[in-house]
Amino acid sequence: MSDVPRVAEERSPAPGPDPEQPALRFSVLGPVRAWRGAEPLPTGSPQQRALLAALLLREGRTATAHELIGALWGDEPPSQALAAVRTYASRLRKVLDPGVLVSESGGYAIRTGGQALDLSLAEELSADAEKARNAGDLCQARALINKTLGLWDGEPLANVPGPYADTQRTRLEEWRLQLLESRLDMDLEQGCHAEAVSELTALTAAHPLRERLRELLMLALYRSGRQAEALAVYADTRRLLADELGVDPHPGLRELQQRILQADPALAEPSAPAAEPAAGPVRPAQLPATVPDFTGRSSFVSELSDVLSSAEGRVMAVSAVAGIGGVGKTTLAVHVAHAARASFPDGQLYVDLQGAGPRPAEPETVLGAFLRALGTADSAIPDSLEERSALYRSVLDGRRVLVLLDNARDAAQVRPLLPGTEGCAALITGRVRMVDLAGAHLVDLDVMSPEEALQLFTKIVGEERVASEREAALDVVAACGFLPLAIRIAASRLASRRTWTVSVLAAKLADERRRLDELQAGDLAVKATFELGYGQLEPAQARAFRLLGLADGPDISLAAAAAVLNLPVDSTEDLLESLVDTSLLESAAPGRYRYHDLVRLYARACAERDEQPPSERDAAMSRLLDFYLATAAGVYAIERPGDRLVDHLERTEYPGLTFESPHEARDWLYAEANALLAFAHQCTTGSMLRRAVDLLWASKDLAESGANSKQYESVAAALFTATEIACDQRAVSRALTTLTNVHLVAGRFTKADDDARRALHLARTAGDRAPIGWAANDRGIIALYQNRHADGETHLQQAIESFRFDQNLAGEASALCNLSRIHLAMGRTTSAVELAQQGIVIYDQLGHTLRGANGRYALGLALTGQGRLTEANERLSEALEVFRDSRQRLWEGMTLFRLAEAGLVEQKPAKSAALAEQALAVLRGIGGEWRRGNVLTVLGRALNALNQTGRARACWQEALSIFEQLGSPEASDVRLLLTPAAAA
Repeated sequence: MSDVPRVAEERSPAPGPDPEQPALRFSVLGPVRAWRGAEPLPTGSPQQRALLAALLLREGRTATAHELIGALWGDEPPSQALAAVRTYASRLRKVLDPGVLVSESGGYAIRTGGQALDLSLAEELSADAEKARNAGDLCQARALINKTLGLWDGEPLANVPGPYADTQRTRLEEWRLQLLESRLDMDLEQGCHAEAVSELTALTAAHPLRERLRELLMLALYRSGRQAEALAVYADTRRLLADELGVDPHPGLRELQQRILQADPALAEPSAPAAEPAAGPVRPAQLPATVPDFTGRSSFVSELSDVLSSAEGRVMAVSAVAGIGGVGKTTLAVHVAHAARASFPDGQLYVDLQGAGPRPAEPETVLGAFLRALGTADSAIPDSLEERSALYRSVLDGRRVLVLLDNARDAAQVRPLLPGTEGCAALITGRVRMVDLAGAHLVDLDVMSPEEALQLFTKIVGEERVASEREAALDVVAACGFLPLAIRIAASRLASRRTWTVSVLAAKLADERRRLDELQAGDLAVKATFELGYGQLEPAQARAFRLLGLADGPDISLAAAAAVLNLPVDSTEDLLESLVDTSLLESAAPGRYRYHDLVRLYARACAERDEQPPSERDAAMSRLLDFYLATAAGVYAIERPGDRLVDHLERTEYPGLTFESPHEARDWLYAEANALLAFAHQCTTGSMLRRAVDLLWASKDLAESGANSKQYESVAAALFTATEIACDQRAVSRALTTLTNVHLVAGRFTKADDDARRALHLARTAGDRAPIGWAANDRGIIALYQNRHADGETHLQQAIESFRFDQNLAGEASALCNLSRIHLAMGRTTSAVELAQQGIVIYDQLGHTLRGANGRYALGLALTGQGRLTEANERLSEALEVFRDSRQRLWEGMTLFRLAEAGLVEQKPAKSAALAEQALAVLRGIGGEWRRGNVLTVLGRALNALNQTGRARACWQEALSIFEQLGSPEASDVRLLLTPAAAA
């Protein structure tokens, strides 16, 4: 296999196997592992495995200490690198059999038997498959390739660090894909097209830019009778290549599309492989398309064009353009190359050398592609770099070809790719200045001038939009640092959003913390930047970076982060602040931290890849869930003293926060709401599910807050679905209890009653006392809203009994106050007042301020019913103050509504109308349409009393529409209001 690394040293003979010892085996086509017989051997730390891999991949050849240091650490090894290599080698020698790891010539080698390494076996099997295929035995060839592919066990050299491992990982993965393509090609040759479609569909999704896979998929689909889909694959490929690379599909793919369009009979049936064409002159035309809005750079265009023109019949011209990423090197080079095409009639070659990325293109791979493009048959392309380079120069001899080497890493990568003959020219771009490239004309490309930058921006956005906002446009290009790539991204975003103004874009870019997010054009470069930062972290920092990214949410508090990391708060703060210094984390506010979305995704990928043991990820999530649940339970207990729900919640191991006052507790709950709810939404599986449901229940105030109601509802629905999937009756019952509260808040009373009824049944079946009283209590208040007063009285009596059995005084008080409202609706005003007063006494004894307000709300309604309006207003006003202070928007709005009703009874319509308008404003987005309809009805009454009859009728019309849609009985009362007699 030509892509597997080779070095020039002679292979030393391997020692003979010890008949007394089981044979050693090694694997690199997956995690780097070693076995003695069936016994796995410890391979040590990641760096030690990197040393083992580097030696194994040399297949018995000696690697010097210098080579091994470079393989493990690259150009910046630690000061003690040599000592570390010796330590790793010593430890490996103790694990392996005597004589396996040897020291010689200042280096090391591993000597094993023939098939001790999985890669060696894969090479042999692949070679045998190729022989079988050449002999026409496709069945045997396919079987051998499948056996070869079966040796892979995930990503090659998984989790092995170092530049050498990165390079080999890329090569081995490329080889695996080549083997897959070869096997799939044989599948199609043998008529297995229908079977191949599924696999090819998955592969093209995983490797969207790999055109050979697309070609095979097109053929497989066509042969399966799916011509339209086959043509759609070509259209998708063409669009993707244009968007991502700015190139067209290769000729083979275009030819296949035409043949499909023409229904070429030769495509219909499998055929034997065509003989390779004889090598002959081919005129490549590989330059990417030039951009139509190329702007400025006139001096550079002239300078480079002059150098290229000097190649005509005289010398090989080499120009190297250097500059930072995004400065426009490729755009300039492609523009100049297109302008110079006439000077190079024998063709133009192009390659992206990917020098800025972690895996630069290997010169031998590039040379193979160039030789094929120049008409060389695959069988005539040699294996070694030196031979390929020599053949390349020979093929170019006598031709006039322009070679554009884009995005080069350094001169060493470029040298083997230079034509070396008169009449040819090479144009090179890269981030480094190639002073060591002999004979090259060097050009340093800087950012654009402000004028050029504005011209480029205007060309993309359009003169009309920019002319009226020139100052804002200048702000935009300045925010882009006059970097062409950034300007192009910003302008393209604006051009695609017709409703944006230039000022809108300028405002977005004014926030420096978000600027790179606004100016990113894909995740590859961003990921590479993150990788550089992550690689420089100390182990504790890296662990914090990984684990903190696991939890959903817009940010995370310092205390929550300490729970994730299982560290003291002070130590956690030091770690988080150090991550802020690296720009991998942001300090959203004092004591709160956040990731950019892309950084979070990267952190999670690192956790999946690097966190050892993997169970630590689950442990970190569990600690965070414990922290949130324990703290939310503490808030609930402070807000609702005497409520025994906290005694029925799932137990937690990690502690939560404690608070000195209800205000402090509420502040925590609302400050943490978004992060808490987002995290609860994650916890839908396994042992975390029950705790997540209880977390939601303990945080029920968020459902009534308005600001968090929608998010709370979404989480409640997700957790309910998860509990049903888990078939956990106890959890289902509790989840239904949270959903009942959601539906009550939203005014969906039928749905609320259905959920409460089912919650009650499941709680009794599961023997779970906690939901029984609350579900019965909910059913009582729902029956009140639906005018089913006798049912409501029954449900609330059951709730009172259940709460008393559980010694839940707060629950008992709630049910008494709700029963008060049932009696009021039934005209029993005296008992209504008495029941509300009983509930208030209990609340006050418990010091239950918030729910004491609910008691005063119920008492205010009962007193209004008795005509005791002064007392009613006092009790309702007391309740309003508490609800506002507790951020209970639903109950704040409803109390304003009740005060508006009292204002009508007092014959103060102006006061009533003002209070009703306030209620509508507070209830916007919360409470549901039924409550809105009731407020509109009262507002209409007040307005009618103020002789604003037209507006009153408009309120009633809207209320009627709401009640009719809901099928509510209140519709008949509103219809009466809309009759002329009633209005008069």
